[in-house]
Formats: sequence, structure tokens, C-alpha cells
Amino acid sequence: MTQMDTQVAVLGNGPVGQTAALLLARWGVSVMLLDQRPHRDAAGSKAIVQQRDVLDIWEAVGAGRRIADEGLTWTTSRTFYRDRELFGYGHAEAGPPAFPPFVNISQSRTEQLLDEHITAQPLIEARWDHRVTAVVQDGGGVTVTCRTASGEVGVRAAYALACAGAKGEDVRRMLGVRFDGHSFDDRFLICDIRTDLPDWATERRFYFDPPWNPGRQVLIHPCPDSTFRIDWQVPADYDERSETDRGARDARIRAIIGDRPYEVVWSSVYRFHSRLVDRMRVGRVLLAGDLAHLFSPFGARGLNSGVQDAENAAWKLAFVLNGWAGEALLDSYHAERHAAALENLDVTTATMRFLVPGDEDGHRHRLSTLEAAHVDPEARAAVDSGRLAEPFWYVDSPLTTPDPTRPFTGRPPRGATPAPVPGVILPDAPVSITGSPATRLREVARDGFLLLAAGDVDAEAVLKAARRATSAPVRLLCLTGALDARPGEVWVIRPDAHIAAVAAGPASVAAALRRALGL
Repeated sequence: MTQMDTQVAVLGNGPVGQTAALLLARWGVSVMLLDQRPHRDAAGSKAIVQQRDVLDIWEAVGAGRRIADEGLTWTTSRTFYRDRELFGYGHAEAGPPAFPPFVNISQSRTEQLLDEHITAQPLIEARWDHRVTAVVQDGGGVTVTCRTASGEVGVRAAYALACAGAKGEDVRRMLGVRFDGHSFDDRFLICDIRTDLPDWATERRFYFDPPWNPGRQVLIHPCPDSTFRIDWQVPADYDERSETDRGARDARIRAIIGDRPYEVVWSSVYRFHSRLVDRMRVGRVLLAGDLAHLFSPFGARGLNSGVQDAENAAWKLAFVLNGWAGEALLDSYHAERHAAALENLDVTTATMRFLVPGDEDGHRHRLSTLEAAHVDPEARAAVDSGRLAEPFWYVDSPLTTPDPTRPFTGRPPRGATPAPVPGVILPDAPVSITGSPATRLREVARDGFLLLAAGDVDAEAVLKAARRATSAPVRLLCLTGALDARPGEVWVIRPDAHIAAVAAGPASVAAALRRALGL
């Protein structure tokens, strides 16, 4: 039998790979992180909007609270057309949620904070300057061959998680996956500038066709440390070096911020893509993050969906490696996360059709919508500058047991919370557990399967049936006044905090657990 170097090889040490490694180690799984870069690149904001449910995932490995505390949450979104404000809305919430709906913090800083936890985790080994040149599978594992400064090395693992980023063409080719989709011709110039704009410190601003970028869009995000991220849509032949050398980039910035001191902290030019692999499981290799899917960034669905890929992959790989589930569970990774990627593609493609119309009919629709939006609420609702990232709900997953009395009625209006039904992520609620410091449901929902019993339930019989159904960790809590639970029900919660089933009685709990394990 071939000696294993690690249980899981993670290809790519960005935030998706970091998250996966930390979650796997949390389950007692050894991980080797492989990255072709010589070291961490700490420059630039890159992905900046980290969503609440992702902060919850990071909190499971000890990093969510600090990322949230260092981040900035804007409280107002304002949308403009030419020189007029169309509308604005606030993001204030009732009550004190555990985490804000999102925070703005640079991907670079997020990576630094995650690295602190990786360094402290003995089950994780990070290897830089390891360029993957081959991925070969057999019945017993995966051999990843890497080119390094000292020569070629091989890493043997039981499984691999490939999250080598948007430029992972070589890895996709090795795995034999297609990456179909569309690339947009227009580019976007992104500048992080540090300046004093106190009136904008808690506002996100979106400009359609402003006088200082006619015919195109501009997006402005506040970030920590008096930094503002500005995205300009620019022509396909845009040359940043030439514009900077002749002073036009300075004029571009001053058209927005006026005559005040500023510093360009980082800048880059991006081309946006909408692409998705045809398979997210290739034997013993799972694909995640930008390697598997690319979305336009309006709505912040790239990094957020990649972290959700990582969580989905991590608990399933850990359950298989710990002997709590069979390999069939890994098939559900593709079923669930490919569906999530398709939904994100639908949402972001609709946004890009509005932002960058592909034909004259699209241009006319966009123009008429924007001109009417100042006075017409229906037109205002049709203005699409990006719907913020949301978790995907596994209502159609093979792991979910449907409840005909709690049907899924589709996505709620923007900003609304859905009714809890099988497949939806568990709403958070206060909880008090004797001998435990946990204060929220989601804090205990990621320690295995969680059973939430409502009313008069034979807890001993339910637990006995659950432990006959699975050797995975199972915990039962009595539920009072949350989730709209009915007396006698047991809510079965997956290790990624999604509701797997609403059961009644020990037998149905056991059946729901077996189904949630892919049996």
C-alpha cells in the first residue's frame, strides 16, 4: 500500500483553500496546502464583500469575529443615473445579530487572518512554490506531482480539493473538465485609494452613465482605514499605463473625489467572465471556487460562493475519511454546489445584461428603465446593479428530505428572510447549553448532526435511533420558541448548518440522517 503524505491535498492557498484546510483540520483530517506562488501576495483589495453566512463559517475555525470586527459595513446604498440620484435604501437591522449582513474587508487582509489560524494548526502543512504539473488517480488515492525550485516532488493523498483560482487552466485540463461560458469585452479599472471622504464612509454608491464616465458605470465601496475601492467600466482597449503617464487617471479620480489629497494604494484592470465547469467531482478530486466557476463581481458572489464550496466539500470529505459515510456522499457535492453555481450565474448574468447590454433592444430597455426609475417604483425595482450574495438552499438536494407541509416558495424579496424549510440554512437564535460557552444555534450546528426537538419528544429514543443510523457525532437540544417548530417535531440539521429534514419520531429521524449521508 502506498504511503500517504496527507489525507487531503488542497491545490491553491487562497481563501477557499485556506477555509477548506481549516475546516478539514477541525474534523481531525490532515491537509497539505499546495500553491505555485513563492509566498502570499498581500497587495490589493481583490474580493472585498464578505457575507454574513461566510463569517459564520469562518467563526467555526475561530476567525469570523475578528474578520467582522476589522471589516466595515456600509449602512446605505445609493444609486445614481447621470447627475441625479435615483434612490437609496438602508441596511439597518432590528435586534443585535451576531454578525452584520456583510462586511467590506480586503481579501488580502482576510487571508492574513486565516493564515494565523493555519500556522497554529498542526494538521495543516502549507507548501509554497509548488506548481502542479500532474494529477493522477487510482483506486487508493491521488498523486499530485509538483515542480519546485529544488526539483519535482510528488504528494500522495487520499483525496484532493482543487481550488487553484481563475487562472487554473492547467489543473482543469489535467482533470479533463470543460469550462464553458462567456467573457465580457469591456474591462473594469479598479483602484484602491486612501483619502478623507467622511460623508461617504458608510455609503456604497453606484453610478450609471455619470458625466465623468459617460456611457458606462462606476461603483464605489468604502473600506477600512479610510480606503475606498472604485471600479470604473472602461473600453476593451483601455491602457492603464498610458492613462496614468499622461495624468488622465488622476483626472478620473479627481472627477469623483474633488481637489483633496489621496494615495493610490493598488490598482488593476479586470475582464469579467461567466463560466462553469461541467463537473465539480472528478473521481477523488473535488473542484471549488474560481477554478470551478467565475461570476461577474456585482453582488459579491465569487469569494462567498467559493467559501461555501469549501465548507460543503470539507464536511463530506471528513465524514468519508472518518468512516462516518461512504464515498457516495461525495456525489452530492457536485449536485449541490453545481446547482448553487448555476443560480449565481443566472443572477450575475442578468445583472451584466443590464449593465452591459449586448444588443440595441437591451440598450433601449436599460435607458428607458433608468429614465423612469426616478419616479416609477416598478422601474426602480428593475434597475439591476447586482443582488448581494446569498447562501444557496439545498431544497432539491438528494440529501434533503422534503416536507410537504413546508414547501419552498422561492427566493424572498431582496433583504427578506425565508421561512425555515428543509434545505434552507438554519436561522440563528440564542441558545443556552449547560457546560457550554455557545450562545447561538449556529455555533453548535457545525459540530456534527444537530437534532432540535420541539415539545414532547422522547429524547432518549430519538438519540438511540440516530446513533444506530450513523456513527457521526450527533447532538440533541430541546427547542423552544424558534423555527416555528410544532410539538413533537425533530429538526435534523446538517454539519454545514442547513436543515436536512423536519422529522416526527425516532424512525423518521434515522431515515433523514441516512438520507443526509447519501445512503
